[in-house]
Order: sequence, then structure tokens, then C-alpha cells
Amino acid sequence: MAGGDAKKSNAKASGGGKKKEVKKETGLGLVNRKDENFGEWYSEVVVNGEMIEYYDISGCYILRPWAMAIWDIMQKFFDAEIKKMDIQNCYFPLFVSPGVLQKEKDHVEGFAPEVAWVTKSGESELEVPIAIRPTSETVMYPYYSKWIRGHRDLPLKLNQWCNVVRWEFSNPTPFIRSREFLWQEGHTAFATQAEADAEVLDILELYRRIYEEYLAIPVTKGKKSELEKFAGGLYTTSVEAFVPNTGRGIQGATSHCLGQNFAKMFEINFENEKGEKGMVWQNSWAYSTRTIGVMVMVHGDDKGLVLPPKVASVQVIVIPVPYKDADTQGIFDAVAATVDTLSEAGIRAKSDLRDNYSPGWKYSHWEMKGVPLRIEIGPKDLANNQVRAVRRDNAAKIDIPRAQLVEQVKEMLDNIQQSLFDAAKQKRDACIQTVKTWDEFMEALSQRKMILAPWCDDEEVEKDVKARTKGEMGAAKSLCSPFDQPELPEGTTCFASGKPAKKWTYWGRSY
Repeated sequence: MAGGDAKKSNAKASGGGKKKEVKKETGLGLVNRKDENFGEWYSEVVVNGEMIEYYDISGCYILRPWAMAIWDIMQKFFDAEIKKMDIQNCYFPLFVSPGVLQKEKDHVEGFAPEVAWVTKSGESELEVPIAIRPTSETVMYPYYSKWIRGHRDLPLKLNQWCNVVRWEFSNPTPFIRSREFLWQEGHTAFATQAEADAEVLDILELYRRIYEEYLAIPVTKGKKSELEKFAGGLYTTSVEAFVPNTGRGIQGATSHCLGQNFAKMFEINFENEKGEKGMVWQNSWAYSTRTIGVMVMVHGDDKGLVLPPKVASVQVIVIPVPYKDADTQGIFDAVAATVDTLSEAGIRAKSDLRDNYSPGWKYSHWEMKGVPLRIEIGPKDLANNQVRAVRRDNAAKIDIPRAQLVEQVKEMLDNIQQSLFDAAKQKRDACIQTVKTWDEFMEALSQRKMILAPWCDDEEVEKDVKARTKGEMGAAKSLCSPFDQPELPEGTTCFASGKPAKKWTYWGRSY
């Protein structure tokens, strides 16, 4: 079905040059409604909003400039922040030899079903098949063992911006689940656990900032259960988002402490100041283009994308609205002057001067693409030395005197950014339900809630929860145990086992 949406949108977009076709194109709206058919709505929005195009290999997508611009803005922020932490960028090859990949047993078992293999070169079978990286621990760590000899070689802190391949077979979804995706992956090594633990949380805070400050999405910081942690790691922390329309949690980004497990496997040893041998402590951490999908799911509406101003490549679209007898040139000059004034003030502004589309069609087009603010300039605005500004998030209109243009537009963009976050937080918070018993848990799950429940922290109990909640919509699992723990009164029992509870944990279905 999703592919069909792609074709439909192509047919729509290739209207040809005839007047009749142009008129037809004013019906730019979405076929599906967010509240009625979320999956089809999402597929339609990412294609019609010009974020992706479907590719001829299932589970692979073309990221169009509109999506890549968002990735670039997040990358610019994150890259500058990690450089302040003395983390350097590097690049390791895409290919992994089987011997190296299989060195860490738990790790390879966690990824084995998703690993893609190169088995042929031209017509010849390769003597030894080569894996394509699903993640780069096993690619990088043989070289960490070569480069780290003494305490002066530590800490070693590297990051790479790259693609990885995970041959997903279940429900590929643009940005959320794809066979190839873009990400950054950081890999660091320290002399002590204290340094590693501190960095895990520093990085997690940067991920929170990406979601909350840039994408205007509320997230919960917490620790993953033993069952859900990174394969082969010591512990995993994450930022968890929630999509109210589907009642599903979504892992936003992860920061793992790997402990000394990989150091043992790859012999990453060092000599300390006293000449004693020790093993390094390691972390790995990553966020991916999944962030963009979460943004679309949380903020999008029945008119299309809704982009937070901080990540929008075009924050303001300026559209001329000429009438038959109007001073068309004067209007066009005012449009150009408006774009120049805003651009000089550091606002990402652009005009749409295409003469083969009506102003109404342009309004719909830029609404579909989610531009935060539209500015219209017609004869009345020209006469009154003003512009009309229309917000994408709530359709509020305001007339702005030209003399106050920059000041008021900046204020509106800040307000839109905050309003999007506040609205998303309100919706997310309304979906959180605290339960204490299994019956309450099942009731909340049927209502698609993000469930906070007291838990005994037992792996077998979590497996049992998964088994007992299996159904058409997928099983429930633990999302994370929030760092910000509510009080746990003495004598509180686990919602699932009746054993003494050790902590509060978020549960739900997830992507």
C-alpha cells in the first residue's frame, strides 16, 4: 500500500503544462487521516512532503534534500558538542570479516538475523563471505587493541558518521525501520569505569537535547532492562519517545556502557602509571535518521508535515498574492525585500515566485512540506506597508508592520518551537498511566497507554510479560526504568509477579 501512495503522489506531481492540470493540482490534500489510518497517513506524508522516495529494493529509501537538511542541522549541533568533549571523527570500512564479527558471542547473536553478507565478486564465489556492518564494535576494536598500549593513550574517543545495514524483514517503515540507515556511532575507551559512566550520561543529555530542543519531542531518560540492553554490553541507557496515535513507545537514541567485555575479547589492555596491566572500560552510543521519523509521527497532521523551526531548512516561505489590477512588480519587490531582510537576520527564508501555480496551491504545497511560517504579500499589505504571517502549527494569522518584521518573526518562530513541544508533551503525558496490578496493566495496554508499573527487575518475569501479551499488535515489553524514579512505598509488589518491587519501569508496545 505504501508503495502505491508513492506512485499516486508521483502521478499528482507530474501535472504537465496544461492549465487544466494546474487547476486539478489544487487538490493537494492527503487521502488518509492521521487518526483513522496512521500507517497509510505516515507513508503518504513522508512521500508527499518530499522527505523520501520509495526505492526498488524493499526496505530501502531515498532521502530527499528536505529530509537531509534536517539531518544536517542535527549533525551540526551534535558534532560541535562532541568536539567540545575531545571526541574526534574518523571512518572505518563498511566490511567486516566473519572471524572478527563472531568474536563476541552475545553481540553477534543479537545481530545475526540482520547481518547482510557479500558472497560473490562478479561471477566468482568469495572464498570467505564478508559481512556488511550492522554496527561497528567488531570493526573498530581490533585496532583499539593496537593503538592503546599505556595510560597515555587513554582516553581514546572516536565517532563516525556513516551508514549501517540491518536486513530487517518485518514491517519496513521509512526512517523508523529500514535496511540501510544513516547514524553517528561513538566508540570510546577509558582507564576507569567512573570516566565511562560519566560519559554515558553526558552523551545521553545531548540526545535529550536533540529531541527536546531541536525536534520539540518530549523524551524520558532511563536505563534498559537486562533483556533489552545492547547485546554484549554492561548496561544501556536511552531516551524514550512515545507516539500517542499508535500507543507505541519508540527508542529515540542509546548510550551504552560496554564495561570490559569487548576489551577482554579484543585484548584491549593498557599499562597504568604504576606499571600494572589493566583492561579498558568502553562505551558506544548512537542516534540515527529514525529521529526524523519520530518527528513526523509526533507533529504531523492532516495537512502534512509540521516542522519545528529549529530543524526546518526553510523557516519562512514568502508568497506573493497579486490580483488582476494590482501593482504586481511592487508586490514582487516587497517579497524579495522581505526575504533579504529575514535572511540577513539569520532566518532561513525563501520566496515562491512560480507563475504556473496559484497562491492557494502554494499555500497547500508549503503546508504539506511543514514550513513553520508563511508570509503572504498582497496589494493591501503593500499599501499598508505590512505583511501577513500565518503559522503552520495552528493556522493563526497576524499582520506585521514591515518595521517590526525581524523582531516579530523571530518571536513567532520561538513561540512555534515551544508550542510544538508543549502540545506534544501534553499529549504524551495524557497517555501515561500508573498501574499496580496485572489487570490494571492489561486494561491500560488495551487503551494504548505508556504504562508506569512497579517491577521486580526479573528477566524471567519480563519474558513472561512478553509471552502473555502477544497478539496482533505485538507484545508489550519494558521501555526503560526512568532515572527520575517516583517514590516506591515499602511493601509495593511487582505488577506481574507479585514479588517485592525494586523500581518503577515504563512498559508498552514499541516500534
